[in-house]
Amino acid sequence: MVGVTGQATNWEVQDFLTELELLADTAGAAVTDKITQERRTPDPATYVGKGKVQEIAQLAERRKSDLVIFDDDLSASQARNLERELKIKVLDRSGLILHIFATRAKSAESKAQVELAQLEYLLPRLTRQWTHLSKQKGGIGTKGPGETQIETDRRLIRTRISTLHEKIDRIDRQRETQRKGRREAIRVSLVGYTNAGKSTLMNALSNAGVLAENRLFATLDATVRSVQLTANKKILLSDTVGFIRKLPAHLVASFKSTLDEVREADVLLHVVDASHLTLVEQMAAVHTTLADLGVLDKPTLIVFNKMDLVEERGVIRSLQTDFPDSVFISAEKGINLSGLRDALVEVIERHFVERSVTLPLDAARAVAYIHEVAEMIDERYEPDGIHLRFRLAEKNLDSVERLSRP
Repeated sequence: MVGVTGQATNWEVQDFLTELELLADTAGAAVTDKITQERRTPDPATYVGKGKVQEIAQLAERRKSDLVIFDDDLSASQARNLERELKIKVLDRSGLILHIFATRAKSAESKAQVELAQLEYLLPRLTRQWTHLSKQKGGIGTKGPGETQIETDRRLIRTRISTLHEKIDRIDRQRETQRKGRREAIRVSLVGYTNAGKSTLMNALSNAGVLAENRLFATLDATVRSVQLTANKKILLSDTVGFIRKLPAHLVASFKSTLDEVREADVLLHVVDASHLTLVEQMAAVHTTLADLGVLDKPTLIVFNKMDLVEERGVIRSLQTDFPDSVFISAEKGINLSGLRDALVEVIERHFVERSVTLPLDAARAVAYIHEVAEMIDERYEPDGIHLRFRLAEKNLDSVERLSRP
C-alpha cells in the first residue's frame, strides 16, 4: 500500500493507510508493506517519484505481490504508467471500495448502484493499453463489470450507464411510493462511519437480523424496521451504508435512493465508535457527508458506541464534557440501551405540539387517523361532538388540522 505525505501530516497518512489496510482485509487481500513518500504534490505521471516507483517494484518482486494499492485516486495515465513500470496490477482507494461494494451488494437496487459507480469510475480509465486486464481471471478490483467492460468500447459503456440511470430512477420512484405510506410515522435514521456499530445497534433495538460484523461496509442496503420506544411512542428506524473518509463522490451519487432514507428522516442517530483513536476525524468525515446530503439541520443525537472497549475512563469523561447531550452505549453488550431510548424520546418530543379539536359525532375515520398519528391525552363524546386533546409531531399538524375543519 502506498500513500503520499502532502498537505496531510505523516501521522494522518499512516492513519489513512491503516484504514486502507482494513479495506484491503475486507476485500480479502493480505497487506505485506506500507510505503509512504513525502511530496508537496503527487507526481502527475506516476503519483510517487521515479525512485519510489523502482523501490516499490523491487519490493513487490521480492514479496511476490500481485497488487499495489494507492491511498488516493489515480488518473488514467498514472495507473497506466504505474502498471507498465511495476508490471503488476495497480488499484486506488476508489477502485478498492468499489470492489468491496460489488462483493457486498445483494439486492437488485444495490447491484445496480454499484455497477453504475463502477462503470463511471472505469470510463475515463478505459484505454487500449489496459487490454492486458482482459486476460486476468479475477482478484480484487475485477469483481462486477470491470473485466468484461474493459473489452468493450466507450459507446457501449455509456449506453449501459444510461440504462442503469433509468433503472435506478425507477427504483427511486418505487421507494418514494413506499416512503409516502410512512410519512406520518416518526422516522429515525442511523448514520455514522463505517464499522461504528450501526447494524449491531439496529439489531439490538429492533431484532432486524441485519448482517453485523467487524469489517468495513458490512451493510449496503437500507433496512427499515418498526421500533417501540415507549408504550405510546413508535418509530421507523432505518440503517444505511456507512460513510468513510475519501468516499468517492460518484459513489455517493449512485446511492442516492438509498441515502434518501437519511434525507427524509425526522431525527438522525449519529453512531460513533468511542474506542477508535481517530473518532474526531471520523465524526468530521460523517459531518462532511451529511453536509453534502443537505441534512445538517436535522435534529441529531450523537451516540458513542463500544464504550465497553474504551480502556481509559478519562476518554469517556472528556467526551461527556465535549458532547454533553450525547449518549454512551454498547450495542453489542446491551449497555445503556434504555438510556438511548429515553434520550431519543426526548429529542423527538421537542418537535411535538399539543392540540385540541372537536369533531362531528360521525367523524369516525378522522378520529381513527388522529389515534394513529397522535398520542391521545383526553377523549370525550358529548352531544355537541367528539372532544379530543392530543400531542403529535409538528410535521403531522397540517393533515390533522385539515381533518378538523368544518
